[in-house]
Amino acid sequence: MLTAVAWPYANGPRHIGHVSGFGVPSDVFSRYQRMAGNRVLMVSGTDEHGTPITVQADKEGLTPQQTADKYTRQIGSDLQGLGLSYDLFTRTTTGNHAEVTQQIFLALHRNGYVVPKTTTGAISPSTGRTLPDRYIEGTCPICGYDGARGDQCDNCGNQLDPTDLINPRSRINGETPKFVETEHLFLDLPAFTETLGKWLSTRTDWRPNVLKFTKNLVDDMRPRPITRDLDWGVKVPLDGWRDQPLKRFYVWFDAVIGYFSASVEWARRSGDADAWQQWWTNPDARGYYFMGKDNITFHAQIWPALLLGHNGAGDRGGEIGKYGTLNLPDEIVSSEFLTMSGSKFSTSRGTVIYVHDFLREFGPDSLRYFISVAGPETQDTDFTWDEFVRRTNFELANEWGNLVNRSISMAHKNNGAIPAPTKPAPADEELKAVSRRAFETVGGHLSRSRFKLAATEAMRVVSAANRYLSDQEPWKLKDDPERRDAVLHTALQVVSDANTLLTPFLPHAAQKVHEALGGTGVWAAQPELKDVEDLDIPGRVNPILTGNYAGEQARWESTPVEVGRPLAKPTPLFAKLDPKLGETGPEWAPIERAE
Repeated sequence: MLTAVAWPYANGPRHIGHVSGFGVPSDVFSRYQRMAGNRVLMVSGTDEHGTPITVQADKEGLTPQQTADKYTRQIGSDLQGLGLSYDLFTRTTTGNHAEVTQQIFLALHRNGYVVPKTTTGAISPSTGRTLPDRYIEGTCPICGYDGARGDQCDNCGNQLDPTDLINPRSRINGETPKFVETEHLFLDLPAFTETLGKWLSTRTDWRPNVLKFTKNLVDDMRPRPITRDLDWGVKVPLDGWRDQPLKRFYVWFDAVIGYFSASVEWARRSGDADAWQQWWTNPDARGYYFMGKDNITFHAQIWPALLLGHNGAGDRGGEIGKYGTLNLPDEIVSSEFLTMSGSKFSTSRGTVIYVHDFLREFGPDSLRYFISVAGPETQDTDFTWDEFVRRTNFELANEWGNLVNRSISMAHKNNGAIPAPTKPAPADEELKAVSRRAFETVGGHLSRSRFKLAATEAMRVVSAANRYLSDQEPWKLKDDPERRDAVLHTALQVVSDANTLLTPFLPHAAQKVHEALGGTGVWAAQPELKDVEDLDIPGRVNPILTGNYAGEQARWESTPVEVGRPLAKPTPLFAKLDPKLGETGPEWAPIERAE
């Protein structure tokens, strides 16, 4: 299983809207797949080229590289804090990424899928700098949407040129761009109409929101620029282009190649430089791509076209590139937007809750759970503090935390260890059967990226166990210790099962429950943030996220609890939040009341 996760821009800290789309869903999926016995390669990194970096660098009086260095480290720290189990989270300014990008381009160029064109480019009148298509917005000429970008309209999904927009304006300073002639290299998308259309027609099991978006992608295939006038980015490896100071690959072109280049870098760092082939050239491997809905075009149309071109499998055919026949995506797992008071999370508009602030006050698992069970899986979802407080208090603290605490506390008090089921009753087996069946149900949902259904089904087991304890009343069985022990044994068995079912969502809490049940060692492994030397650029040090997940004990199965294993008095798993928080929000993200 290849888990390819969208690359966040390194132009600022990430907010919870970002990680609801690419971060948490991909990690829940990957953790489940590892527990189910599949070999997983989860890769991504920071996207460090393009105008967003240079704009932020100007604001802060830094170079683009300094800006990328600053925010890459902060983003890596946030993602580590969330427990996102990347095999490699790297960056696009590595020597490895530049080399892989250039090799993919050269294969496309040799096969005739790259064409030069004189085109009209947008210039900022006040700075003289190029304005990328994505930094020009206006009214869509097709559907009338007023927030359309110069490369596509997120409302109707159509590809656009900046000159198509009605009343175009710069997203940087609002001025009207000046359009001038310039020569660029274009990806000849029309040369993939037949092969890409045939491939897309076979993608019938994707999420409905993705299928709807991709339905008309091949109806209006136009050449798309892959170079731009900028001095920040990967150089073009062609005579007449490589030495031009203001010609670089367009950021969208090198960013999608990052999934592959990160896999190559991971393999090189693993000691087996060809290990990436197990996920990219093995026809039995599966590739899942996680992102927000504004990235569907790049993953359902552009990236498959680049892969087809490299493979010599576009409409014009061609030779297979340096890396062999690379696998196309198997599924595009796109989430909608997490909004706040009806507005898309936006740093510029002030509607933002930063990940590091959230982690500092509430920890990672409450956010992971909220995104999984109440996030924007198939439709835009509004984040409210009231709903966050409700989910945390009633589901995590009252239901799950209370079940763990009272089950282990009673066994600790009465037995000091996990008791034997010496006097079983039908109700015991009925509950254990419920938890055993849940592995197939919850696992089935997780394998299809249905996280809300999966989390809900896992919590059904928790609710059933709480009802069981309330019905059996073990605290009243002092005169029947054998029956009490059987009830407590059953409860602890289902706590163990439920902890396994919830591990992909709540890995930090799952480790605590594992230890509270007397377990030792690593149950759910966590990523490590460390500095490494660039493989190809002497003296360059890069922060990466990586981890050793093969040794974790978590497996997707019901494992019998060990009779006689000592139990200590447990500590609360989740702290209840002050209900007033739902009305006011925290000081660092207060709820604004309308006057």
